[in-house]
Amino acid sequence: MFINETHSTSTLLRQQYSDELPHLYAIRTDFQTAGRGQTGNGWESEKGKNLLVSVLLKYPEIAASEQWRLSMLVAVTLYEAIAQFVPEQMLTIKWPNDIYYGEKKMAGILLENFLQGPYIQYSIAGVGVNVNQTEWVSDAPNPLSMRLITGEEYDVEKLMHAWMEQMVVWQEHTTQDLRNAYMQRLYRKDGWHYYVEREVDVSPTNIAKMDVDNAFLAQIVDITPQGELQLRMQNDEIKTYHFKQIRFVLSK
Repeated sequence: MFINETHSTSTLLRQQYSDELPHLYAIRTDFQTAGRGQTGNGWESEKGKNLLVSVLLKYPEIAASEQWRLSMLVAVTLYEAIAQFVPEQMLTIKWPNDIYYGEKKMAGILLENFLQGPYIQYSIAGVGVNVNQTEWVSDAPNPLSMRLITGEEYDVEKLMHAWMEQMVVWQEHTTQDLRNAYMQRLYRKDGWHYYVEREVDVSPTNIAKMDVDNAFLAQIVDITPQGELQLRMQNDEIKTYHFKQIRFVLSK
């Protein structure tokens, strides 16, 4: 389903949900007035320039304890779709599920799971990919688009179809296959990098100061089956973080 403008494709899909809606049913728009990111931040997108879509996922056999499998599935398949259009060498998945090109963010994913007893009744994967946009007016720290990488203008619908094709292929793979693919494509999977513990919410204007004052060096060790990030500290201690407990420092 395509709609010219809406408040949020994920909110609209949630409002429209019924058991009769098929798996991979999608709502795509040219413009959102209230698009959301993982941490509740708004998602800036110039009208008609980017892929803004929410997709209904129905995997009734997946237990609530296996929610991370769906996060990996959406991230890996979106990565694979984008890799068909831009050089793959600098493309990565930033934990938990942003798509980066070098040190810049190209796409974001918001996955919402709706439970029924011990299983996931359905999920909504909201995706925003910077495709043809070249300027941003917000204080987004590091946006990048496919067009800025290659200089080419892209057909958003073709990218959408490429992602759906990858979803069909990868949903048949095992959890271990998804894990292997995710870890191979992981942002900053090698070496030591700076992080900040997210003990309090910080406004964008204070992030730089907090990074300088509180950043620490650590190395990614693993991602747990629950999707937690495990880091090795400089004293060799291993610490485990949920998504909202840790933040990557983009520059130091």
